[in-house]
Amino acid sequence: MILQGKKIQITKQITIPKINYQIELDKIIREIEQTEKIPTLLLHSCCGPCSSYVLEYLSKYFEITVFYYNPNIYPSEEYWYRVEEQKKIIELTDAKNPIRMIEGKYEVEKFYKMAEGMEHLPEGGERCHKCYEMRLSEAAKLARLNHFDYFTTTLTISPHKNSQLLNQIAQKVGEEYGATPLPSDFKKKGGYKRSCEITEQYGMYRQDYCGCEFSMERLKKKESEESRKTDE
Repeated sequence: MILQGKKIQITKQITIPKINYQIELDKIIREIEQTEKIPTLLLHSCCGPCSSYVLEYLSKYFEITVFYYNPNIYPSEEYWYRVEEQKKIIELTDAKNPIRMIEGKYEVEKFYKMAEGMEHLPEGGERCHKCYEMRLSEAAKLARLNHFDYFTTTLTISPHKNSQLLNQIAQKVGEEYGATPLPSDFKKKGGYKRSCEITEQYGMYRQDYCGCEFSMERLKKKESEESRKTDE
């Protein structure tokens, strides 16, 4: 297009339609209900509270193994506390099918190597996306190695996490390692609200930051700014 001697390039934006991953999960569950087979699921869990509703919900249809792999957690005391809370909710869940747990390696150096050069990026940005991919890659590899029917993550229960992105990453790493991702958007159907109810019922520790050193610093900065405003 040329206007008054100037060439203007018009770029057409392409909108990719969002997928309702809860509907996709519902379809799979309906198929399961029509068979006698109980499929196996490797559930990557970011923490006990986030897994609470997911375990209550999916243990009706799957034989679940929780994979606790979160090398991003900082400091180490926080990591081990979250491990214990994960074990606690597994024991407390009234599950129709067995729930097991695999504790992954606490590979702190792997997380910092991944985050190198992205330390300054805001929470929810590229650093976080790479962190999701790192953890889901380990889940996909383990799912393939141990012949799980599906793998997925509790991360989609958070109202602060992009379920479209998380499912896309799961699909990508699933194709890479030969594992089948289970579609999820666990915040749907009141999932996040239910997780809060369960953790309150059992007096569980619900952390106030995502987990890594950078998210902790962001929280401290926010609290400091709010404190300053209060003092003014």
